[in-house]
Amino acid sequence: MNPMEILKNEHRIIERMLNSLQKMIRKKIDFSDALKMIDFFKTFADKCHHGKEEGILFPEMEKAGIPKEGGPIGVMLQEHNIGREYIKGMAEAIEEKNEEKFIQNAEGYIDLLKDHIFKEDNILFDMAEAHLDKNKKKEIFEKFDEFEKNNIGEGIHETYHKLVEEMEKIYKY
Repeated sequence: MNPMEILKNEHRIIERMLNSLQKMIRKKIDFSDALKMIDFFKTFADKCHHGKEEGILFPEMEKAGIPKEGGPIGVMLQEHNIGREYIKGMAEAIEEKNEEKFIQNAEGYIDLLKDHIFKEDNILFDMAEAHLDKNKKKEIFEKFDEFEKNNIGEGIHETYHKLVEEMEKIYKY
């Protein structure tokens, strides 16, 4: 499979959880569910998804001539870091039982990631497609698989997919 398609598919899963988070903050915040969502964003979105981008795809794109500093890769890395700060803010808000702080950080995270995903899907990944040949894409795909096995673990994707479905059932309106 094409590595950019894998990342786009993961974006669809992340967007589904963002939608559940958005619905939750518009109604009543359940800090227990919020903790589950934060775990999803920390592990699935950041460690797994961003980990593959930062550790595998982006370096290969740089080697292919796409600049990091002052270019789209640098912007994506900066946005990953901003997202981590929003996640940290949400976690702190739960510890403090501060709903207002949680909502502010959640709204910032949702807005950032929706825009970020759009830019990756429609600009950055197109650049990767244009600059990486078939063999390099196959190599990246294999590295993604190895990364998941070594850094995330077997069955973790499926666990988080089920969590997304669970949150969608709870926050469908």
